[in-house]
Amino acid sequence: MRIRTLAPLALVLSLLSACAGSGPTLDDISKTAGAVLGGTSGGVLSNADITAGLKEALTKGSSAVVGQLGQQNGFSNDPTIRIPLPSTLRKARDYASKVGLQGSFDDLELRLNRAAELATPKAKQLFVGAIKDMSVQDASGILKGPDNAATEYFEGKTGPSIKQAMRPLVDDALAQVGAVQSFNQLLKQYNAIPLAPKVEADLTGHVVDKGSDGIFHYLAVEEKAIRTNPLKRTSELLQRVFGAQ
Repeated sequence: MRIRTLAPLALVLSLLSACAGSGPTLDDISKTAGAVLGGTSGGVLSNADITAGLKEALTKGSSAVVGQLGQQNGFSNDPTIRIPLPSTLRKARDYASKVGLQGSFDDLELRLNRAAELATPKAKQLFVGAIKDMSVQDASGILKGPDNAATEYFEGKTGPSIKQAMRPLVDDALAQVGAVQSFNQLLKQYNAIPLAPKVEADLTGHVVDKGSDGIFHYLAVEEKAIRTNPLKRTSELLQRVFGAQ
């Protein structure tokens, strides 16, 4: 029983000694209490702390990725995530190049990337909302996992619903950048070629899939940076959670 009362007794003595002289402020008392009790937990992170840290890392990462990709040439000038034409259209481009229509296919490919760049900032709230609502069942295991463990978990849990929510955003973006009109005109020209193979393509689905792949790719890059670079841990929570790894 004596051992169990030592910590509270030490706290009382510290507070009483701090009261001597001019008298402590509330801030002084808080600091004194923190100094006495701060070592009792042994620095062990709770599952709630880890979950909050993982969510903050993903939120911070998604904001950085949106800023990078949601600008002109964010997709089109990045060879890692540049969106190619759907496979059926790539085959059609090879066939159409014989009659000088390759340039029209190249123009359409650029417009698909422009649509992704336009839709990405609008998709930010989808990502942030999904992160906040995400339930991390094995936060400790994710924290101790590979450098992209949180991103992979997040993508697996919310990726399909995010893609579905992105479709109307991409639909609007495709129309705004003229990709729909360009595609219809291209098909008209292409179908006029004798014996041209039939072409079908879901432009919206293609841009949603490739666009979200690009976002998740760079979200994993951001997660790795937070795990490995202390300078990327720009909050006390991130420093505490990822500094403890």
